[in-house]
Amino acid sequence: MKGERLSQQLREGASQYLERRRAIVGLSLVSVASMGIITLYQVGLIEHLPEPPLPYLNADKVDASAEAYEKLSVPDATLGLLSYSVTITLAAMGGKDRARQQSYLPLALLAKVLVDSAQASKLTVDQWTKHRAFCSWCLLAASATLATVPLAVPEARAAYDHYRNR
Repeated sequence: MKGERLSQQLREGASQYLERRRAIVGLSLVSVASMGIITLYQVGLIEHLPEPPLPYLNADKVDASAEAYEKLSVPDATLGLLSYSVTITLAAMGGKDRARQQSYLPLALLAKVLVDSAQASKLTVDQWTKHRAFCSWCLLAASATLATVPLAVPEARAAYDHYRNR
């Protein structure tokens, strides 16, 4: 698809799938914002992660833990930024009829948000089981991530049905 047409479709087009894809982008940007704030702490740009004064919340404890730095020798929030950028890219790829024209894209997006949701769920459980504390920023990102799954399913189902019936 030519860039001009894609630009028009993504910005001005209307379809149930485009609306859901836009919502996935928005939710992923919420997660990016959370990961960005955590990254500021994990690399030492800020000394403390602000939290609401509620029991069981201690972002500093969770996000400064050894586990938060084990994968690839980088702070885990930086990996989250990268991951959510991929999700945003998958949601933004293709025009409004991509379920028929590029059926692999909605399927890839669904696979990605399912993996993201599984990872977010695991990390949330790990916060409690390993630290007996939660990070509110992480909980915000996990909630936004889980909310993307039902948004991705309908287009992926349509793409699968189109692919199967070819």
